[in-house]
Formats: sequence, C-alpha cells, structure tokens
Amino acid sequence: MTKTRRSARGRLPAVLVLPAVLGLAFLVIPLIGLLVRAPWSTLPDRLFSTAVGEALRLSLVCATLATAICVVLGVPLAWLLARADLPGRGVLRALVTVPLVLPPVVGGVALLLVLGRRGLIGQYLYEWFDVSLPFTTAGVVVAEAFVAMPFLVIAVEGALRGADPRYEEAAATLGASRWLTFRRVTLPSVLPGVVAGSVLCWARALGEFGATITFAGNFPGETTTMPLAVYLALETEPDAAIVLSVVLLLVSVAVLAGLRERWIRGTA
Repeated sequence: MTKTRRSARGRLPAVLVLPAVLGLAFLVIPLIGLLVRAPWSTLPDRLFSTAVGEALRLSLVCATLATAICVVLGVPLAWLLARADLPGRGVLRALVTVPLVLPPVVGGVALLLVLGRRGLIGQYLYEWFDVSLPFTTAGVVVAEAFVAMPFLVIAVEGALRGADPRYEEAAATLGASRWLTFRRVTLPSVLPGVVAGSVLCWARALGEFGATITFAGNFPGETTTMPLAVYLALETEPDAAIVLSVVLLLVSVAVLAGLRERWIRGTA
C-alpha cells in the first residue's frame, strides 16, 4: 500500500511539468544572473566601504526597532482577532491585512497625511511636543512597521487558532487570571508562531522601499537604508548596486531557509 502511494505521488502529469519548470526558471534565473554579474573581485572592498556600512547599519537598526514595535502591538492584535468575539471581525481582519496588498508608495502617502506636520495627528505632535516624524530615522521605523506588521499578525493569529484551548480553560478553572493565562499558557504555546512572524516581519522591514522613500525620504546616514542605497547606486555606480543587492538576497535566503527548517516545515 505504501509503495502504491509513493508511486502515485511520484508520477507527475506531463502537461504540468513544462509550466512548472518554466515557473521555476522565471523565479530563479534573475537571482542567478545577479550572482553571476556580481563584482566578486572587488566585493570585500565594497562591502566594507563607508556608504555600504552606514546603509547596512541603518537598515539593521531600523528593521529591528520596527519589528519590536510590531511584536508589542501585533501580538495583542492577533489575539484579539483570534479569540475575541467582536462584531465585524472579518472587516477588521481585512483592514489589518490591507498593507499586504496596498502599494507601499500609497502607504507612505497615507502616513504623510496622518503623521506629517500638517497631518491629522502629526500637526498636534509637532505643535504640542515638537515631534516631526517625516524625513527622519524614526520615520523609517514607522514606515517599516506599517508595512511589515501584517506578516506578524497573520502568523500569530494562525498559531492562536491552531492552539488547543483546553489548556487555557484548565488554567482558568484553576483560578488563573486572563493575563496570567495569556502570559504563562497561551504565549508559550504559540511562541513558534510569534518567532516565525517576527522573523518574516524583520525581513520585510529590511527590504522596504516605497513607503520609506515616500515618508522618510532618502538622506544618507539618516534615512538611506539598503534598498534606497541600491536605488541610488544603480544610477551612478551599478557595481555597488549589485553588491548591495547580493547582500539583501543572501539575508532573505538565510531568513527563509531558517524559517523552513525550524518553524514552517511540516511533518513527513
């Protein structure tokens, strides 16, 4: 019986093989081309240049801060979507996931209209607290968090829906408060989902371009992250753009490989 199942799974319809191969080639060949055209002989010197170092440092710091904000705000939001009996929860979930399909530039414009100096909220931040977020490093963090948070919310909500609620019910029966139950029972049970969502969120924040350049601008050393540095270098120094692209590619592959091996991989 097992051999029959294996042989059935091993047979592939010929009509699907060619489109599958073409699809794989369509996704992989551009990445191979990037690696082939990389200036490997000058790669070490370019990687340790001041411009690349500043962009990489800024990208890592901003992506990490954005991920921290997403965890603090996104985990409770995911719990609300998964466990709370709210009217219109489907609409709320759709609103939470809008940044996934919204063009990043549109997200940047929306942030400007709300948090800019004349924005709905930004005008009060500037008048009352002298705080201006656009075109600052803090603006980079805000833009990245806005675009990346849905990745974390979706991952954590899925983990919460898949968790066994009987452990939480048992904790409540023993007299544990809702906060204690969440902290000692719920959160540990969905921790792999939180970690996976955080890593995906961090990777998305690291690669954000559209919302960042629209809301935070492109000022070297202050708002020029790695994707923005690639855009700048492509116009004046293509080899530097390729080097930066290779760095982002390697980081993305490492993140996805780590997720698959540790958190997403299903049982055989």
